[in-house]
Amino acid sequence: MKSALRHIALLAIALAFTALNSHAQVDAQLTQYWAVPTYYNPAAAGNIDFIHITGGARLQWVGVKNAPYTFMAMADMPFKFMGRRWGTGVVLEQESMGLYKSIHAHAQLAWKKKMLGGTLSVGIQPGMINQTFDGSKVFIPENDEYHQGTDDAIPTGTVSGTSFDISGGVMFTHKWFWASASVTHITAPTITMKVENDEEKQYEFDAGRLYYFMAGSNIPIKNTLFEVMPSVMVKSDFQFWQAEATARVRYNKFLSLGVGYRYKDAISVMAGAEFKNFFFGYSYDYTTSDMRTSGGSHEVFLQYNVKLDMGEKNRNSHKSIRIM
Repeated sequence: MKSALRHIALLAIALAFTALNSHAQVDAQLTQYWAVPTYYNPAAAGNIDFIHITGGARLQWVGVKNAPYTFMAMADMPFKFMGRRWGTGVVLEQESMGLYKSIHAHAQLAWKKKMLGGTLSVGIQPGMINQTFDGSKVFIPENDEYHQGTDDAIPTGTVSGTSFDISGGVMFTHKWFWASASVTHITAPTITMKVENDEEKQYEFDAGRLYYFMAGSNIPIKNTLFEVMPSVMVKSDFQFWQAEATARVRYNKFLSLGVGYRYKDAISVMAGAEFKNFFFGYSYDYTTSDMRTSGGSHEVFLQYNVKLDMGEKNRNSHKSIRIM
């Protein structure tokens, strides 16, 4: 037996998610997207001569019961093989939204070639997605006209399943700018979730394909210690689209402040600090959509770099570590 669990999610978490679907929530919504390009594009792995380690969390729509929260850990580094530079990395993520819980585990490999005064990268990211739905917590009001407590389309216990997943992308980095295009969940896998000890009952969750474009730049202000660092991100599955723009200013390669706007969704403020090989970033979203009654969304990232000797000068080493 198969059922569209996205309909159950609307009932179970009792939130006004009418603008969302299961496709839109497979990838986390991150305000500091510019800080974690490897999350969206494996081609970003190994862009600088460091082992780059990131941990972060996002608490969305604080104060709303069963709102999404995300934890993630990432690491990437460059290496040489057959005289050519490559990049490799891993991405681990856990996200909870209502009665759903997903775990993503991916490996990354990126091929790199110097050209046009910069570096072209092509990356691939195979991995697994595990999806879990806790049907034991589904609440159906009495005298519901559409569902009954014995409806076989609604799980009465926990169901889960795992599927192979693959993503890919290209990226070009230059001393002054970077641009990235990627596709996540290329095969648009359908995750079949089964009831333990009951092979006949099966439920499906679709991990929809998403297309991303990101770009940014570092613009030094002449005769000062300031840099202006604008960036943009657009994503779409050709049924919906979302765009956001960010403007940050960094002082003395140490402190940064910024603002951002996500179209018809949120206004954000952010701050960051870099000290030696550490970076700490924080952002707050003030929601402008129908979820504006929430307490907004909070996001933090902590990054650490371990220097590697790649035997060549890193052209991007004096630029922001945010464009890795």
